[in-house]
This record gives sequence, structure tokens and C-alpha cells, in this order.
Amino acid sequence: MLDKFIRTKNLTRILQEAETTNGLKRTLGAWDLILLGLGATIGTGIFVLTGIAAATHAGPAVILSFVLSGLATIFTGLTYAELASVVPISGSAYTYCYATLGEGLAWLVGWNLILEYAVSVASVAAGWSAYTVGLINTAFSIELSKTFTACPALGGLIDIPAVFIVLLITYLLVRGIKESIKTNNLLVYIKFGAVVLFLILASPHVNIENWSPFMPMGISGVTSAAALVFFAYLGFDAVSTSAEECKNPQRDLPIGIIGTLVGCTSLYILVSAVLTGAVPYTELNTAEPVAYALKVLGYKVGSALVAVGAIAGLTSVLLATLYGQSRIFFAMSRDGLIPAKLCKIHPKFGTPYIITWATGLLVAGTAGMFPIDEIAELANIGTFFAFITTSVGVLVLRYTKPDMYRPFKCPSVYVIAPLAILFCGYLATELPAITLWRFVIWSGIGLVIYLIYGIKSSSLNNSNISAKL
Repeated sequence: MLDKFIRTKNLTRILQEAETTNGLKRTLGAWDLILLGLGATIGTGIFVLTGIAAATHAGPAVILSFVLSGLATIFTGLTYAELASVVPISGSAYTYCYATLGEGLAWLVGWNLILEYAVSVASVAAGWSAYTVGLINTAFSIELSKTFTACPALGGLIDIPAVFIVLLITYLLVRGIKESIKTNNLLVYIKFGAVVLFLILASPHVNIENWSPFMPMGISGVTSAAALVFFAYLGFDAVSTSAEECKNPQRDLPIGIIGTLVGCTSLYILVSAVLTGAVPYTELNTAEPVAYALKVLGYKVGSALVAVGAIAGLTSVLLATLYGQSRIFFAMSRDGLIPAKLCKIHPKFGTPYIITWATGLLVAGTAGMFPIDEIAELANIGTFFAFITTSVGVLVLRYTKPDMYRPFKCPSVYVIAPLAILFCGYLATELPAITLWRFVIWSGIGLVIYLIYGIKSSSLNNSNISAKL
């Protein structure tokens, strides 16, 4: 049993299987990947979690929280970039783990990535709903019933706008990746315009007195906020899931990953500084803090325009993240760990339509029924696990395959990878205990499924090809 749990897949075989079974179309270039990554990252962090983290955890020191999370992600992103250049296959951390640390651990990584993507999409959808409802109120003075615009925990029955946007994005993804990417690129440009407009309007109103006290809840508030806003960086993982739809993945994937992280980290720090400087942090506990800040400052039209940009931004996050999850499923089905029929490719659109619709329906239900902060925390714990295993995996591959050709090499890997492990491990401990228990329970369920189904159905279990590195 143990030998099957730790068996790895030969890198040559991974590449060969991708070439023979890939029904996906290679249409993405380096710029598409950067925009895909920014589409998946610049959204919830700026437009939603910035205010919540400041008001309930860190105060103005949320700026430091973004720095801390940014460092953890940049360290991890460099290890991702190396493995993405060596193993340019859909599946992200799941595939990297399969090639370096073994099938059983890879399954648990994939299982938790499923959770990460599903709950992160649900969280973003909840934020999209809040901005949409707020925009309708600001622009048309229409107060929508809370019964159908909020989840039960917030006094409603179901969040219909959140359900609607998830199903709409699911439909778009089923129609084809080329069309989805064009839509994503347009949305990214719109939301960047919204961010720039916010900075232009709010910067003159920054009052340094609003930054005092700078750290009202101490260093523990900064670290707990960092664990929460880490959710804002999850999108770069979606870049690595697109490997089999890249024109030149070994060159373009590292560019996409690193470009995404540099761009989003800079914007997060800048926006959080201006937001907490322009409006007292105690007033920012809302799911639409950026638009709210402009409304408080007297820019009603500006607030509405930024809300439109925020809605576009959150839509692009939904598109990129839901896309990434379907590609994780695709990689796992090819390895036999989940039924292949679920990831059947549509003959016309060239997309895994069955699993995309199944995921969309599940996520839509989650988005309509649960509050955004609990969902975000649950997404983070699975991501920390995936990031840690990827960082360990790059070290293992450096040891087992020191002479392997690496189109991109993580600089100072024996410093960067351990730092990524330490940063992610520390931030994981800052999450609420209930979130950690949910992770343990979810992983336990996944382990049972693997032992009952995956270990027997694995493609390695039915092959004579050596599974050793």
C-alpha cells in the first residue's frame, strides 16, 4: 500500500501522455498568461478583502499584511516557475507533486486544490454580488431585497446575483478558452482603469492621521490579516494550470507567473495605503470598500464608475479561477484518479464541458449560501498546502535530477524554497482553528476516496512502465 502511495510518475511519461491525450487547443501567449494571472488576482484582494482585513484585523497595517503575503507568494512563485518550465502540463501543484513526491500526496494536493478553487470562486461571487447591489443602489436609488441578495448567515435567503454570475461564467468557459481569454483581457483593462481612477480621486484625500494608530491590533493582527488576504494571491496558480493551452509553455509560463506576482503585489500595497489613508479603517468593514470610500469622499459618480470596474475585475477573477479548477480536474482524470468521463472534451468547443458545468453548479450553490470571509479562509488553507508541497518538490527534483535541463531555474533555490515553506507554514497557523479542522476533515475524506477508488484506478496501477524518477 505504501509503495503505491509514494509512487511517482516519470517526467517523460507525463509529457508523452499530454501529447497523446490532450484535446485542448494551444492558443495562449505570454501576454495572455500575464493577463490571465492578473485577471485571477486583481479583484477580491483590492475590491473586497482590503477593507475587511483592515477593519477586523490589522488596521492601516494591512499594508504590511500584503507585504508579508506578497513575500510568501513571490518565494513560492519562483519555485512554481521552475517546475512549470520543466513540467509544462495542466494540473499545477498536483502535477508537480505527482512527479516529485508521489501519487498519494499528489491526490491530496489535487483534492485540496479542488476545494481552493471552488470556495475561492464562491467568495469572489459573493463580492461581485455586493458590488452589483451597491451599484444599483448608488446609480438608480433602488434598494434590492436582502432576502435574495444575501446568504442566510447575513440575514437573507439566498444570494441570487452570486449564483447568476457563476452560472454565466460557467457557460462562457464551456463555449471555449479563446473566447474566454478575449473576454478576460477586456475585463482586466477595465478593472485597471477602475483602480487608477480610485487612486487619482482618493490620493489627494489621504490623511496621515488615519494611519494612527498604525497597528491597533498588534503584530498578531498583521499576521492574521496576512493569512486572510493571502486569498488575494491565489490567482497566479491559474497560470500554471493553462500549460497545455500555451503556444510555448516552457518560456511563457515563468513569464506569466512572475509578471502576475510583481504586478499584483505592487497594486495591493498601493491601494491599501491610499484606502486606509483616505477613510478611517474602522469604517471599511464592507464587501465594497473601494467604492464605499469614494462615496464617503463625495465622489458619487466616481464611486459608481469604480464599482463598474470592480464588477468587471471580479468577473475576470471568476473566469480565470473557474477555468483553473476545470484544468485540475482534467489532469486528475487523465491519471485515472477521477472518472475520465467527467472530463470528456466537447467535440466542437474543445473544453471539458461536463466537469465545468458540474463545478459551476456546485460553486453557484456555495456562493449563494455562505458568507465571504469564511469562504476565503477555507480557500487559503488548501493553497498553503499546495504551495508548501510545490516548494518541497522543487528541492526534491534538484536533488534527484541535478543535471536536468531547466528552461527557468529558481535563483538561490536552497534559500528561496525553504523561505516559501516557512512563510506559508507560518501563515497557515494564523488561520482560525475551525478552518484548520475543516482542512483536516476535507483531507480525510479525500484520503478515503483515494484508498477506495483512486489507488486502484490510477493509470500507474495499470501500467508496466516504471513510475520511478
